[in-house]
Amino acid sequence: MADIIKLLPDHVANQIAAGEVVQRPASVVKELLENAIDAGATSIKLIIKDGGKSLIQVVDNGIGMSATDARLSFERHATSKIQSAEDLFNLNTKGFRGEALASIAAIARVDLQTKTANEEIGTAIEIEGSEIKSQEVVATPQGTSLAVKHLFFNIPARRNFLKSDAVELRHITDEFHRVALAHPSIAFNYYNNGSELFNLPESNFRQRIVNIFGKKSNEKLVPVNEDTQVVKVSGFICKSEFAKKSRGEQYFFVNNRFIKSHYLHYAVLAAFEGLIKPGTHPGYFLNLEVDPSSIDINIHPTKTEVKFDDEQTLYAILRSTIKHSLGQFNVAPTLDFDHDSNLQTPYEYKNKNAVLPKVTVDSTFNPFAEETKPTTASNSPSASSSSFSSYKKPSPQSWESLYVETPNTEVKSTGFEGVSFESEVSAKSIFDDTEDDLDTSAITFQLKRKYIVTTIKSGMVVIDQGRAHQRVLYEKFLRTVTLNEGLSQQLLFPIQLSFSLAEIDILKDIKDNLTTMGFVFGQINENIVEINGIPPMVAEAEVDTIFDELMADCQQNVGADGFSQADILSKALCKSLAVKTGDVLDKLSQAALVNDLFACTESMVSPFNKPIYVTITENDIDKKFM
Repeated sequence: MADIIKLLPDHVANQIAAGEVVQRPASVVKELLENAIDAGATSIKLIIKDGGKSLIQVVDNGIGMSATDARLSFERHATSKIQSAEDLFNLNTKGFRGEALASIAAIARVDLQTKTANEEIGTAIEIEGSEIKSQEVVATPQGTSLAVKHLFFNIPARRNFLKSDAVELRHITDEFHRVALAHPSIAFNYYNNGSELFNLPESNFRQRIVNIFGKKSNEKLVPVNEDTQVVKVSGFICKSEFAKKSRGEQYFFVNNRFIKSHYLHYAVLAAFEGLIKPGTHPGYFLNLEVDPSSIDINIHPTKTEVKFDDEQTLYAILRSTIKHSLGQFNVAPTLDFDHDSNLQTPYEYKNKNAVLPKVTVDSTFNPFAEETKPTTASNSPSASSSSFSSYKKPSPQSWESLYVETPNTEVKSTGFEGVSFESEVSAKSIFDDTEDDLDTSAITFQLKRKYIVTTIKSGMVVIDQGRAHQRVLYEKFLRTVTLNEGLSQQLLFPIQLSFSLAEIDILKDIKDNLTTMGFVFGQINENIVEINGIPPMVAEAEVDTIFDELMADCQQNVGADGFSQADILSKALCKSLAVKTGDVLDKLSQAALVNDLFACTESMVSPFNKPIYVTITENDIDKKFM
């Protein structure tokens, strides 16, 4: 039998490896930024075009590479980070496998220009699909400029799986945030299609957070600092009142490397237990410094997952550290049993002097004098002075005369013979007419403040009130956007909401559809959005929460399922505005919800493909008694 196992060519092996390293343009951005940081750069520029599909370029002022190193850097498993297997357990750099540049060069056109400080001229290399097209000397400043053009040009199937430019740009921005937050001592510039998105100067960690997420984020931050033999924890957590429905502002950094850890995330949630509403998530920016030999960062191709030797100890330390910070900065409520609140002077009275009360006495008052009938009003001093003594209490039975029905008597003639008076005032409820329009033959009642039970000819129906209201609102919003019939109520005082730059970009994309739904926008600055009008069904107090959930849904879902933007917005708004479990509905609201549900085009499933109601027939009930 002939031999059938053969070695793969290098370019095929590189394309296979690229499937693990390069998933989308954001993966290329991560690898190139980390290489620039490992090169000792103090200033890094990131240039993006068409969501990274046409161009991803990173320019740094690091140490650069020689001509030999520049050529060798595109070979597989060629790295300057490790020399032996033992170095894997003492890593202080970002990359170490030597697969990133080889994988990127296999699926794109790469232009490299680099120069070291000791050389007068640099090296320029052009690579296309792992094949080196040219190598020549060039005049270039110290550092490295690496441009990745036409990603996946030789793998059309992979390129077709990429999302829209806006979605890919958001993923790139997320990776940029992770790298920029981990290294506040490095200056970053971020350009997209010729316009500057971020200009981050060299700063400390708090200033870097504010520069990325806006000035409003400064008031949210609570410092965290703890140094132990196992781990050193530093950074910031957000105050409990700023907890959001989304998990956007949550960052863990281990030895200046961004990681994802569900275990440590639950440690933060445990520290906030009782301080935030259910279903909301606190924001945090936490740096963990541990011994490099106590972690393994080689368990995932993207190096975003880390295995700790002693996770339980880290969990306990992190939880107690955050609890200590919450109490130290008076974020968490505290009880002082030795404090007497009666002895505390209010702040507004702290600098005021005490004022003696003035007491007036009626010298003519005689408590033993007999009560006399009140005399006629007089201007004499005696009349006024005896006003207290002449007062007589009304009889306790006098109040009954107010409720005695007086007989109908003819109105005396006063010269207005043409004036007529109504003999009886109508006292009907204003809701009587509405109840007549509804189908009152079906009996409805609320079960456990979650379900609405109503009768039908064949039995009964149990309806989930939240999902039913979601379906009603969802179709109403879709109809509003389609027919452009949105109504709006103007606000007396505009509402100002604070967003990050990434959220501002999302808002600009969905602004037209939100305007159709009834939202009226004013000025949109770098971080502040002004809202002048809202739909009639939206309460003014809920606008902040609605936009918070709206941003979270748009970041997760836009472009992910192929649905239209209007569909995503309708789902997000109906989820925010629908009645929740625990809301009490009166009989009129129950009947209206049932009628509106069965008037929808699709009444069986919610907008999120979950069943809305179940039917229990008379036969099903009879079987229970057999």
